[in-house]
Amino acid sequence: MEPLSQKSLERIVSQKALKLGNSFSCQICVVGFLCGVCLTSLFLAALTSIGSFEFGGISFSAISMGASPQNSSSEIISWKGLLATHPAAPTYEQLRHFRHQAISEGAYPPWILGSDEENYPLTRIVQRDIWIHQHPMNCKDPNIRFLVADWERLPGFGIGAQIAGMSGLLSIAINEKRVLVTNYYNRADHDGCKGLSRSSWSCYFFPETSQECRDRASELLDSEEAWKRGIITAKENYSSKEIWTGRTPRTWGHPWSYLQPTTEVNGSLITHHRKMDQRWWKAQAVRYLMRFQTEYLCGLLNAARHAVFGKEAAKLVLKSLNQEWPKEFLNAPSSDIERYVWSSHKPWVPRPLLSMHVRMGDKACEMKVVEFEEYMHLAQRIRKRFPHLNSVWLSTEMQEVIDKSKNYTGWKFYYTNVTRQMGNTTMASYEASLGRETGTNNPLVNFFMAAEADFFIGALGSTWCFLIDGMRNTGGKSMAGYLSVNKHRFW
Repeated sequence: MEPLSQKSLERIVSQKALKLGNSFSCQICVVGFLCGVCLTSLFLAALTSIGSFEFGGISFSAISMGASPQNSSSEIISWKGLLATHPAAPTYEQLRHFRHQAISEGAYPPWILGSDEENYPLTRIVQRDIWIHQHPMNCKDPNIRFLVADWERLPGFGIGAQIAGMSGLLSIAINEKRVLVTNYYNRADHDGCKGLSRSSWSCYFFPETSQECRDRASELLDSEEAWKRGIITAKENYSSKEIWTGRTPRTWGHPWSYLQPTTEVNGSLITHHRKMDQRWWKAQAVRYLMRFQTEYLCGLLNAARHAVFGKEAAKLVLKSLNQEWPKEFLNAPSSDIERYVWSSHKPWVPRPLLSMHVRMGDKACEMKVVEFEEYMHLAQRIRKRFPHLNSVWLSTEMQEVIDKSKNYTGWKFYYTNVTRQMGNTTMASYEASLGRETGTNNPLVNFFMAAEADFFIGALGSTWCFLIDGMRNTGGKSMAGYLSVNKHRFW
């Protein structure tokens, strides 16, 4: 990965360093308590677009990134050593040294949460390097090459398969030193995605590269010479094997070799996953591609939280008032700590929250499906250790699962209000019945609720669970663990 000098980075950032840059694009309020903020920092091409953003009178400070520390196996070992599984666990002084090194050299992409120990090895460094790779200083440099690809749209390909496929193309782009540019995204081809974001990944997430690089790639698509010289390639230039199981980038060494999974199957913490390099890489790729939500997706999440948790949150607010509703409440000026500190907190949800993705239906043709009772058995297993747990975010396409959840009176179940499957119709048919807009929006809402939950129960044979686990392991949730109901089609 080409390094970006500290001087160059400082020059870019200093242009608007005093402006406020992290934008929190949408809010949802239940009397100011259920206030959701989606981090949509405007990190566009080469950080030149960092600037101020204000929504509802609230603005926030920019976050800058410095140079990346070098790869170190000791850093990886220290991560694994915290699980007490590596005989060469470093001393406290070593841990403090590596942490200081990371801070001093600025490897802190703002979309990564939690400590380094709570994420996959080298996550912060990798995320920063991918961003730099995807945002060259000059997209018209003749040495810059591109890989332009539509999102997969073969019949039967679910949203999880599409994301996994694009992760493979990002791997190819990095290995070949190309900038990945994504084109047509069929799931965004609906009326909810307005203007230029229609049919584009950027309807839901920040673009994978800058507009300058997109424009340059578009120019080269019409150049026969560019195709002949290999300056530009497309998805069709690569085999399915290269895309789905191709070589994981070795830019950062072999951090997966030191990765201790926190996945439990049949009551035991597993020692390794199959294809650990693919698991580590796809987690990094998914985190990068989905690093920031757009205002549109932020609004979907806020609406879902409001519908599911709003009444409960309002009751808590009313309960906190010892008198009648204060007339000056809405007009009261906010303090600095409210504007610059508390307002950046995540929206309220009942905590601790367990997310459960129950996949059944036509998934039986790929793996052994497990009844809802087994998921609840694992939920009880978690509650035995955390007795204050009673809230479950339930993600499922099956109405049967929703009906069964009502038998567990000791738990509070939350779920989106959509039509669900009756019987064993295919997932493709079910999604078609929902329509493209709902069929895309609903799973993405469930995905992020699962990624941000305190605990997660799923099935290792599910690609969707695989991606959720990847987001959790690059989002500060590694030490929360992952309980799987099976190990069939084992990733």
